[in-house]
Amino acid sequence: MKIYAPWEKAFKKISTPFESFLRAQTTSGLVLVCMTILALILANSSLQWAYNNFFHMNIDFNVGSWEFSHSLHHWINDGLMGIFFLVIGLEIKREITIGELSNMKVAILPILAAIGGMVVPALIYMSINYGSEGFNGWGIPMATDIAFAISALVLLGKRVPTALVTFLVALAIVDDLGAVIVIALFYTDTINLFALGLAGLMFLTMFTFNRFGIHMILPYFIVASFMWFFMLESGVHATMTGVLAAFTIPSTPKRTPATFVEDTKHLLEEYAKYPVRTNHVIDDKQKIILTKIHDKINAVGTPADRLENTLHLPVALLIIPFFALANAGIEIDINSIGSVLMEPVPLGIMAGLILGKLLGIFGVSWIAVKVGVAKLPKDSTMSQIFGVAFLGGIGFTMSIFVADLAFIGNSELIFQAKIGILLASLFSGVFGYLWLKRTSSL
Repeated sequence: MKIYAPWEKAFKKISTPFESFLRAQTTSGLVLVCMTILALILANSSLQWAYNNFFHMNIDFNVGSWEFSHSLHHWINDGLMGIFFLVIGLEIKREITIGELSNMKVAILPILAAIGGMVVPALIYMSINYGSEGFNGWGIPMATDIAFAISALVLLGKRVPTALVTFLVALAIVDDLGAVIVIALFYTDTINLFALGLAGLMFLTMFTFNRFGIHMILPYFIVASFMWFFMLESGVHATMTGVLAAFTIPSTPKRTPATFVEDTKHLLEEYAKYPVRTNHVIDDKQKIILTKIHDKINAVGTPADRLENTLHLPVALLIIPFFALANAGIEIDINSIGSVLMEPVPLGIMAGLILGKLLGIFGVSWIAVKVGVAKLPKDSTMSQIFGVAFLGGIGFTMSIFVADLAFIGNSELIFQAKIGILLASLFSGVFGYLWLKRTSSL
């Protein structure tokens, strides 16, 4: 008797990690748009008071006389975003070990383009804000929002070659790595060396777990939690814990694929010896065999892959949208928007994200191809790289994150920065999409 369950078909499709990655990023981009619009509506409606109070209410943890108190906004930006950075770290590690960045011939163009796309926007911002109180925001236009950028490109479907999507993914991964380094080195005010030392000890502990072949995720999770706390107390932004922890998670399997095939074959033969019951309930010994097969599957996979696949959807559909809801809600006065945009901070951000990313990504790519250092992605054109350079100007998530760090305690500059980020990201996304749609149909 064949069991028919059509609702399960969608969940049984086997896909490559790269396809899963793209689907998660595309979904995240679409949800981000909705949550950003919702945040803007709430911040500019009669619910503004409730919206602000909700994200600024304190959440406390008390153990005896010890108290740990932060606002919900702080828990999101320092806590939940740590999980986001863990996924970023796992993606970077995968790309470096087995992905596009593992082959230098393929990786050289997105690496150079990403570096140009970080350096030029920062220089443009600094030139506009030199000597002003907003100068510290130079890291804001360096960022590219991978979810939004990939979503815009994937929406074009078969109009753009797969290699161009891969180029953007690799570029965004390098960009994320650059953003992580900038945050760690330049957006840390005071450092508690004792707490930082304890965080380092936790990192060494997880690294030791890796060297001793521990593949269970739980020990890493427990130690990483302590590392997050010590990192928070040290003054270094706690989200760095996610990136550092990612590089300690094992990315090699316990068993080779060859032994997996042989072991599983024997177990399946053993499973088939038991008669099929009319009620389709399996024997207890068959359950034990299935458990062993499950263990074999886990052994041939890697903890890093399992963790990345497990976290992708929660991060894409919950953490990043929740971050957008908490951070994108800015009160916009239409009458004063013109004067706000003339301030150095939003001017620098918009010039950096639009002009800077264009000059950095497209300009460096053009030079690299012309001098023979790199080759264009397969079936791609320089005109398409031009469009991708505009998509690189979608800063949003990481740019807002850096803005909160750069202008901590200065609500006026944070407001100006968010205005610049939103407008520049909107223009870059729409123009980049329309450019690619036009050039790809010619």
